[in-house]
Amino acid sequence: MILYGYTKCSTVQKAIKFLKERSIEFEYIDNVEERLSVEELMEIHKLSKLNLKRLFNTSGNIYKELKLSNGYEFLSDADRYELLSSDGMLVKRPILLLGNQALIGFKEEEWGKVL
Repeated sequence: MILYGYTKCSTVQKAIKFLKERSIEFEYIDNVEERLSVEELMEIHKLSKLNLKRLFNTSGNIYKELKLSNGYEFLSDADRYELLSSDGMLVKRPILLLGNQALIGFKEEEWGKVL
């Protein structure tokens, strides 16, 4: 099990606490320091079964600075993956990779059902 996140993010900290309280072992990767590759993002997207836009941190400053709320639909999926891999702050966090499933964002109820 791998948890991707940004160490200073309070939501990521809640997810870590959730996992530790349940004695669930996981590897933690700060995806701002160690950016996800296009291939990793494609796999996470596939496993999440969500719309690709859900992998974007739409409330983040970089998303807003790039004006992606107006330009997202004009990008190809290839461009979207490249953009996500270019800056870890663009990626929604946390991401919990469970082997055959990926959970995007921390929702305690959802994580509780899966774990």
